[in-house]
Order: sequence, then C-alpha cells, then structure tokens
Amino acid sequence: MKYTSQSVAKNYFIFALILLAGEILFGLIMGTQYIAGDFLFPEIPFNVARMVHTNLLIVLILFGFMGATYYLVPEEAERELWSPMLANVLFWVFAAAGVLTILGYLFVPYATLAEITGNELLPTMGREFLEQPTITKIGIVVVVLGFILNILMTVLKGRRTVISIVLLTGLLGLAVFFLFAFYLPDNLIMDKFFWWYVVHLWVEATWELILGAILAFVLIKVTGVDREHIDKWLYLIIAMTLISGIVGTGHHFFYMGAPAYWMWIGSISSAVEPLPFFLMILFAFGMAKQRKIQHDNEMALTWAKGTAVMGFLGAGVWGFMHTLAPVNYFTHGTQLTAAHGHLSFYGAYIMIIFTVISYAMPILRGRPHGNSKKAQKVELTSFWMMNIGMLGLTLALTVAGVMQILLQRWNDATAISFMDAQDEIVSVYMIRLAFGLLVLSGLLTYFYSFFVDKEEVK
Repeated sequence: MKYTSQSVAKNYFIFALILLAGEILFGLIMGTQYIAGDFLFPEIPFNVARMVHTNLLIVLILFGFMGATYYLVPEEAERELWSPMLANVLFWVFAAAGVLTILGYLFVPYATLAEITGNELLPTMGREFLEQPTITKIGIVVVVLGFILNILMTVLKGRRTVISIVLLTGLLGLAVFFLFAFYLPDNLIMDKFFWWYVVHLWVEATWELILGAILAFVLIKVTGVDREHIDKWLYLIIAMTLISGIVGTGHHFFYMGAPAYWMWIGSISSAVEPLPFFLMILFAFGMAKQRKIQHDNEMALTWAKGTAVMGFLGAGVWGFMHTLAPVNYFTHGTQLTAAHGHLSFYGAYIMIIFTVISYAMPILRGRPHGNSKKAQKVELTSFWMMNIGMLGLTLALTVAGVMQILLQRWNDATAISFMDAQDEIVSVYMIRLAFGLLVLSGLLTYFYSFFVDKEEVK
C-alpha cells in the first residue's frame, strides 16, 4: 500500500461482499418461491424478496465502486486522499441508511413505509429499482456528493491521468442521472422515459466508464504494459460506450406508447452496444499477452479477463439476443429479460468488483505480493464455481423464457395463461435454483480463500 489513506477502501470492499451474500440469499428465496409459491409466506412475500434482492445489488455495486475509487485514486493522483475522515464518515452513513432501508422493506408494509418517511412531500417511491424512500434517496445524494468532492479534490491537487478522469466522468454521470429518480410524472409513459434515464444511463453508460477505468488500473498493475498503450484502448472503449449507450436508451421505448421511430433508433443503436464489451475482451487479453511483468497475484488477472468475457456474454450476446424491436415484441418481460439481467450485472459489475478486491485486498492486508499460491488455488476454484453457476442459471432462465414465449405469446389460438405457463416451467426453475446454490457455494469458497493461511507470496 503506497498511501495510508487507501486503507479506507477496506471497509467498502468488505461490506460490498456482505451485501453480495445477502443479495444471492434473497435470489435463492425467490428461486424457491417460483417452485413453491408459499415458501416463507407471509413473512417474506415475493415482491418484498425481489425488492430486497435488486436494491442490495445496486447498493453493493455502489460500495464496490466507492472502495475501488478510494483505492486507485491516491495511486493515480500520487497523493493521499483529500479527506480520509470524510470517506470513513460517509461509509457509516451509507451503510446505516442501506441497512435501515432493507429492514424497512422487510418489517414495514410498503405503504406504511412511504407514509412514515414523508413520501407525500416529494413522491419518489414505487418504481422498480428505485423503491427507496425519498429520505433514503436524499441520503444517497448527500453521500455521493461528499464522495465525489473527496475524489475531485484529490485529483485536482495531484497528478491527473486518463484513468482518473474517465473514472471521475463516470462518477459524475452516476450522480447526475440519479437526480431523475426524484421526478415522478403523472403520465405513465413519461414516467417510463425518466425512469430509464436513471436505470439505463447508469447501467449502460456511466457505470461502463467506471468499469473501464477500474479494469485499466488493474491491468496496468498486473501486466506492466505501458500506460500510454492502455490509455488508447480506454479512450476507444469509452467513446463506443457513450455513443452506443446514450442513443441505446431507445431500445427501452418499444411498445410503451412512445413514437414508432424509437423502434428503428433503439434497434440500430442496440446493434452497436455489444461492441464496447467486445473491445474489452480484446483489451484484457491483449494486455495479458503483452505483459511485461509476471505478477505474483495471478487471480487478479484471471478476474480481469473473466470480467471482459462474462460482461460481453451477458451485456452483449444476451442483450442483443432480444433487443431488436420485432424480437422484443415477443420476449419483453419474459425470463429472457431476467437471463440478460443476471449475466450482465454479474459479468460486468460484480466481476470487476471481484477483480479490484482480488488485487487490492491482499495489499490492504499487508501482502504486497498477493495471497499465497494455496489461497489463490482456492480462489480459482471459487471463480469457476461462480462463473459456471451464473452461466447455468442464465441458460436455465433462457430456456424458461423461450418456453414462456411459445406457451403464452407465439400463437394466440393456443396461448395459455401466465400461471399455467409457470406450471409448465417448474422443472427449469429447479435447475435454475441448483445453479444459484452453486453460485452461493462459490462465494463462500471465495470468502474461505482469505483465511486459507497467512503465508505471503515471496
């Protein structure tokens, strides 16, 4: 660890991993409820489990991004963080707000939660992924503004690199687009437009800039490739991301009351959106091939390459699979959407968090050369368990989605109801649940890798 203030990242990384375990646990609860609808009812109804599952995902990614930023910016800026104390205070504020919000979902009826948190003063609740009480949303804004101030002051007072500028651009975009969460139009069509301005422009634009910056940082550290070469790749990737991602918002405007020209705009732009992720594959594997050093932390490079591949599969292949308007007419809202969502979030964002944690956490724990070979072997096992589990889960959801289309939507004359179709798909849901258990086992194996032994790589 070059700078003592980098140590503030440790709490963010640990909490992100704890939230990931909770997110997977609630995913398994929902997976079981697809098979046995009364499982844990009425204690944890499906709608509550889903709300907790998706909110934990968003918050853990934010914690992971914040931890990664606090770790890499001091090295990029070649100076200590502007205010380590502010970073620590914001951690506890954000963690407390997140925990209280989840407890509110679990133990307070949602309508009552809206009432006691003053939602009528500034209505923002009730939208998918943005279910947080208004007071929580305000807290998120305060935390993110304090976080960006800390990073901005650090960058301005130190060395400015392409990585830190791209990262800061992504973080500023994250903050700006979240403000649309405070606007709740009465018109349902307008509401969907502004809702996607948050969800899509986070996931398929600004977050990809953060992903690219973190990936570039880790690749510099573990391959020794010249920064100038990596910077050129990063410029190319973010240019394609912004061009395709911003216009690509149009692929969410099919069949929702928007003008028909969005079908053309959305379909064409969506055909371009897989390209940034394909470039990431060329980027990661190209840098690994050109590596100038043989870093002892082999797992950090493994996670980096895995991020590129799984991100391309989830966001690129599975995204494009159902994004063209004529195809989306049949696929929208089926388990194909869930298949794409699971693999893209995992491949792009969860795996980049694993990448930076795999690189940084051994250093934060006093092991500058990485964990021992024995520990890395256990970590490699967890890598394959989680990736095989997510691929299996995604394939199962894909099969379930295709079955839904054939049973419910393909032929009006023979179409059956949604619930009847669900009965036909139960066996596929069982397979999905089994692979979900494999993902959880892989995460627990990953946790175990930190405690295999205390030997440091020499």
